[in-house]
Amino acid sequence: MRTNRWWLVLFISFLVIGCGGGKTYSLLVRYQPAKDFPTLKEKMGPTLGLAPFKDERRETLYIGYHSPYTGTSSYFKSNPFPLEMAITDTLSQALSRSGIKTVPLSGWDGKPESLKMIEPDSVLMIEIKNLWMEGKASAFRTTLHTRVHFVISLGVKRDGKVYTRNVEVEKEVTLARLNPVIAEQTMNQILTDIFDAFFSNPY
Repeated sequence: MRTNRWWLVLFISFLVIGCGGGKTYSLLVRYQPAKDFPTLKEKMGPTLGLAPFKDERRETLYIGYHSPYTGTSSYFKSNPFPLEMAITDTLSQALSRSGIKTVPLSGWDGKPESLKMIEPDSVLMIEIKNLWMEGKASAFRTTLHTRVHFVISLGVKRDGKVYTRNVEVEKEVTLARLNPVIAEQTMNQILTDIFDAFFSNPY
C-alpha cells in the first residue's frame, strides 16, 4: 500500500513540474539611432573607450516577464546575453557608424584623475540600475509596463572631466496581445530614445 502511495505522489510531482515550466524568449537588443550626431566625434574624440558596463539589477538572468490571461507565463532574456554585453555591443556598432572607434577597457574607476592614464580620447561607462518589462493580461487586453534606469558616465580626457547623467524612463502601453516581437520593439524604441538624447548632447 505504501509503495502505491509513493508512486502516486511521484506521478503527481511529475505533472506539476511538467505543467509549471514557462518558456523563455530571447529579445535582440538593438540600438538603432533615429538621427545623426554631427558634433559627436568632436565632443568625444575619434576613439572612445568602453569600460565594463555594470548590471546592478537584482534579477540579472531575465529582462522581462509575461503573465497571460490563460496558459503558461513566460520570461524574456537579452540577446546577446548577459545584458551588459548586449548593450555594449549594440552601442559599439552604432558609434562606429558615426565614425567613432570604440575600444574595450579592462576597467575604469569613474574618476577624472584617472582619465590621463587611459589611451582613448574619452571613456564611457553605464550602470544598469533597472531594465524590466512586465506584461499582465486580462480577458481582452494586455498591459506592458517597462522601466529603464541607467547611470551614464562619460569621461573626456581633453577636459579632464566626467559627465554623469541619471536616466529613468517608465512607459506603459495597452495592447490587444503581447508577443516577443512587440516586446522587443518596445524595448529597443526606449533604448533609441535614451541614447539618441544622450549622444545629441553628451555634456
